[in-house]
Amino acid sequence: MPEAFQYTCFHLEHNGNRINDHVEVSEVKGLGQHSELRLIEDPYTEREARMHVLRVREIIGAAGNRPDSLHGIHAGLSLHDFVVSAMAPEGYLNTKEKLKYGTRSGREHPLSDYAFDAPPSITALLPPDEEPLPKTVQSISVSAWNPPPNNLRQRGHLLYLQLTTNEGKQFHITSHVTGFFVNRSSNSKFDPFPEQPPKNAAKHSLFSLVADLSPSFNDSFQSLVESNNRRDPLTSCQITNAIPSNPWLVSKTSSLLTSHLPDYTRNQETYLMSGVENTETMRDWNEEIQSTRELTREAVHDRVFRERLMAKILAEFNEAAARGAVMVAKGEVPPLNPTEGKDAQIFVYNNIFYSYGADGVGTFATEGGDEAARVAVGKDVSGVKQVNQLDITGLATPGTIIVDYLGKRLVAQSIVPGIFKQREPDEHQVDYGGVEGRDVVADNEAFVPTFSKVSKALRVKKHAVWDKQGKKHLLEGSVETKGLLGTDGRRYILDLYRLTPLDISWLEEYWSDSVDGAAKAEGRDYPHRMTVLRPELVEAYWRLKLSDYVKGEVEKRKSEPSKSALQKCPIASQPQVTAEDKAEHGTEPILNDVDTPGDTKDERVDISGFSLSLNPDVFCGQVPQTDEEKEELANDERDVRAVCDFLHEKVIPELIQDLIEGEVGFPMDGQSLSRLLHKRGINLRYFGKLMSLAKEQRDPRMQALSALVIQEMLARAFKHIANQYLKSLPSCFATTCLAHLLNCLLGTELNDKPTVAINQDLKDLHKDADYSFAQVTAAALKKEVEYQVKLRFKHVLATSWCSDIKHLQLLREIALKLGLQLVGKDYHFTKPQSHGQNGHIARLQNGSAAINESNGVLEDHAVNGMNGVSGRKKKKGGDRNSPVSAHVPHLPNPSLTFLPDDILNFVPVVKDACPRSTLAEEALEAGRISIMQNQRDIGQELLLQSMSLHEQVYGVVHPEVARVYHQLAMLYYQMNEKNAAVELAHKAVIVSERTLGIDSNETILSYLNLGLFEHGNGNTIAALSCVRHALELWKVVYGSGHPDSMTTINNAAVMLQQLKLFHESRLWFEASIGVCEEISGKSSVSTATLSFQLAQALALDGDPKGAVARMRDAYNVFYSKLGPEDRNTKESESWLEQLTQTAVSIAKQAKDLQSRRIRRVLMAPRVTMGTRPLAQVGQSTADMTRGQDSGNRSLDSRNIDELMKFIEGGGDTSKSTPNKKRSTRTNPKRRGGSKVASAA
Repeated sequence: MPEAFQYTCFHLEHNGNRINDHVEVSEVKGLGQHSELRLIEDPYTEREARMHVLRVREIIGAAGNRPDSLHGIHAGLSLHDFVVSAMAPEGYLNTKEKLKYGTRSGREHPLSDYAFDAPPSITALLPPDEEPLPKTVQSISVSAWNPPPNNLRQRGHLLYLQLTTNEGKQFHITSHVTGFFVNRSSNSKFDPFPEQPPKNAAKHSLFSLVADLSPSFNDSFQSLVESNNRRDPLTSCQITNAIPSNPWLVSKTSSLLTSHLPDYTRNQETYLMSGVENTETMRDWNEEIQSTRELTREAVHDRVFRERLMAKILAEFNEAAARGAVMVAKGEVPPLNPTEGKDAQIFVYNNIFYSYGADGVGTFATEGGDEAARVAVGKDVSGVKQVNQLDITGLATPGTIIVDYLGKRLVAQSIVPGIFKQREPDEHQVDYGGVEGRDVVADNEAFVPTFSKVSKALRVKKHAVWDKQGKKHLLEGSVETKGLLGTDGRRYILDLYRLTPLDISWLEEYWSDSVDGAAKAEGRDYPHRMTVLRPELVEAYWRLKLSDYVKGEVEKRKSEPSKSALQKCPIASQPQVTAEDKAEHGTEPILNDVDTPGDTKDERVDISGFSLSLNPDVFCGQVPQTDEEKEELANDERDVRAVCDFLHEKVIPELIQDLIEGEVGFPMDGQSLSRLLHKRGINLRYFGKLMSLAKEQRDPRMQALSALVIQEMLARAFKHIANQYLKSLPSCFATTCLAHLLNCLLGTELNDKPTVAINQDLKDLHKDADYSFAQVTAAALKKEVEYQVKLRFKHVLATSWCSDIKHLQLLREIALKLGLQLVGKDYHFTKPQSHGQNGHIARLQNGSAAINESNGVLEDHAVNGMNGVSGRKKKKGGDRNSPVSAHVPHLPNPSLTFLPDDILNFVPVVKDACPRSTLAEEALEAGRISIMQNQRDIGQELLLQSMSLHEQVYGVVHPEVARVYHQLAMLYYQMNEKNAAVELAHKAVIVSERTLGIDSNETILSYLNLGLFEHGNGNTIAALSCVRHALELWKVVYGSGHPDSMTTINNAAVMLQQLKLFHESRLWFEASIGVCEEISGKSSVSTATLSFQLAQALALDGDPKGAVARMRDAYNVFYSKLGPEDRNTKESESWLEQLTQTAVSIAKQAKDLQSRRIRRVLMAPRVTMGTRPLAQVGQSTADMTRGQDSGNRSLDSRNIDELMKFIEGGGDTSKSTPNKKRSTRTNPKRRGGSKVASAA
């Protein structure tokens, strides 16, 4: 009940006894099924009164928009409700109507006007304008008389408020310890005491008081509740434990969604939330983080409470740190050391320590300077996240994030007690690891036990280092990793950017030390030496060596039969290993991934004798003193080189092969590409090598990969260039700078000589700023981009790269990397008179638009669906998802693609170190295993527990929760729990949109799976709407022709067949096979499989001649690729014979009619062998056709070539018709769309 939300200051009583506010209701003694709880109103304090005012403002919709430095425009936006609302508009067939009307109803479906070759539509990323929500009051704010004077505070006055109702009446209200009442004050007179009767309204709740004062309040509030109830609660649920996603395209400022509305209380909310002194927001972040980490973890409920509190505190720290970083970047926080250089300055704000990710004090002078420092802080956050995930008792890590904003990288950390302490002259500043680089080394033995656990878990070898005096020190980690004993008695681990060794193969090929500042040799000029290997690569190499070790042990057992005292036990009976046990022992002794011969999978292999760890300090200038030390260091170097060889010879080639064979999902954008490489342990600096291997393959998938890699390299190169100009530029010039650079990169086809105008008044105020960006030309930027790509990725761009780029997709990548929020409009990348691939004029290519030369306005012509999919007229109101808008704006022939006003906002790009919940993941994995072992009841219970744990730990709106919703939806669907799968899939879509982005690759996959589940649940129209939206997003993110899109298009064709829309289904099958032929080739098995389906669709659409041709293509490929005895070959042959016989009968009937020989012709069905719309999701084709037999049929004895000649108009030949009995066969197994394929 919304009215119940108004109560904020109360307690509950049961049988006259007060219930503790901090216990769960289920724990109250004596509470039964029919027990009664009484709500007792409590007196207010000032803090509770302020919270009550904020709460009531939220409930009644009086809180206006809040511009926020961290949460940008449309932060946490979800388009789910707008897509869902379009699922069953008037005129669409629903599941019951499709049986009643069939294909002759003339009704449209969500894909009726979809055009495959239309340009991307930005409307897929923008919410439609809606009617404003009903206003319940005009305003409610803190009065100008606030705060109460001291004498009235003694009488219980807490706040003074001012209310203006919808009727235009103004009331001054006193917040008292007893509640709220109308006082006698006015704007010019102060009298905060109650009004005289009958105007002396008083209530404990401000909500009830407003309802008494405004006659229209109850009706308008009810309208507000109804409006809010039309949306899914998840779309408006507050995001607590994650930073919401910020879309890169947002509505125009003139839109109702982004218009700036007056609100007196907007700048009073800081006071309402934190009081006059602002002391309530000052927190000791480090103490909160460390004390939470030290909570007990013995029982399950203790672990749940601990992980939930840890996630909450880290999320709050991340948000506070990001806000402070934005203020530091803007110069609004004074430095602690103002006399130092700018890069060396440090800051403290809100008990958080800030520093720049630059080499301000020369720490990385020999490693690459600022470039090395920037990489190091990023690796440090990753290292902190790894150590947090290990969760080792007795080891503390500070809260850490990095923030990229306006070209600056800032590191934010919780303040470690004692880090600024001035120690005695003979004491080191740190207690373990390198003190001053590698010259002075500390080795406090108190840190060895905890550091050794980290080292064993991360495959780091205990090794020797030598200081400048040649003294040997044994360290558990890299010399760069430091241990600090804080003044609070805790042991902190710091500087975790070197947890893995250097990639020596890369350094030897592309790095050289600079001598006296001289220029480096070409090809050996990589910008930094901080090229560490990824931890995923080290883990993969460890598993490979473990597999080799196990196989060796098995071979030993076979060769030693006399030693038969081997203990056998099932692997599944191994005990559970906790996170700390993993840290202690390095890994779990599980051999599930090890391919052992014979029956050895049922034997436990003791791996205690196996050991593999790497020395992170090799190739770092260590100087061993003895021959034994030199030999050991040489062995360590060989191990690291072996890992590098493993990367080059196995990991990268295997990734290429997996992409060619379709073993892994093909990436959609730069983010998914980066995630794929990182998961395999490949650094992004190997983009150039990927390009080389992709070109060698000459595979269509590799061409698509090359285009995506080039796009990502260009975006990253542009990011580095833009950061160089932005970091020394005042923030008021940032939009001007970015707009000009974007014009030089993406707008050269419209204007090859873009210019920039700088506000002279602002320029005079900032005389020390660097305005060199204004001198950048398109040619100069092109040259610099090529240089950066060659420098960072060792790839030489082709001379035609400027003309080959996808403008909108590249713009999206740049915006996401720089934190840009651009106005949502069609950007003109080409001149209006050119018929290019981009902009409005590209629509001329598919006949959907044309230029009226008399007035220069782009006019819409009749849209022919998807080039002939549907000739129906468009609805009068148009479709917001249509690639052609109903209203086409006038083309002003702009001289520039981007203007400074097009960049509406900059948002910080944040990288955090929050660990995942081990307890929730353990429950999810246990549920999966139980399902695989056919223990369905136990598995479902564990899955529900896992979902509950994820929601408890992270909150309901969090990226990890979105992913578990996605996984659980698929598991439930596989268990035929379709309603539960659909519900979870809807949640996965909403949470993905709000936390990962409305156009992220994970959101697109969530929409595709939602469509799959809706179709399987009988709601095909809803499924088509989801597929439509996903395809529109896919165009914006990638463009047309994504290698995996053929599965989605094929699924849509199956859905259309289910609606008996056979002609539309045929066209979508043709589009699917077109993509498949381009990606896999015409002679591939995949293409043959789709040809098999297309033949069915053609038969259903009344084209027997085309059906025979397509089935013959499928048969020929199956025969040549799989052989004559393969099931697919035999089945396609059988279908070909039946389709040919049907086509002959139809052709003969036509000839008989033409020659006026009227005689009775026994017509065969259009398609024999039971061809029909393909099976629904979850229903096998065998189930659909089981028990049906085509019976005895008179088959033509002529061969297929003779029959095809007859169909095509050849002469009549003699024939005989022996009877043959042939049983119906099912479709080839898993033919692309015989079951709608999952998008996962």
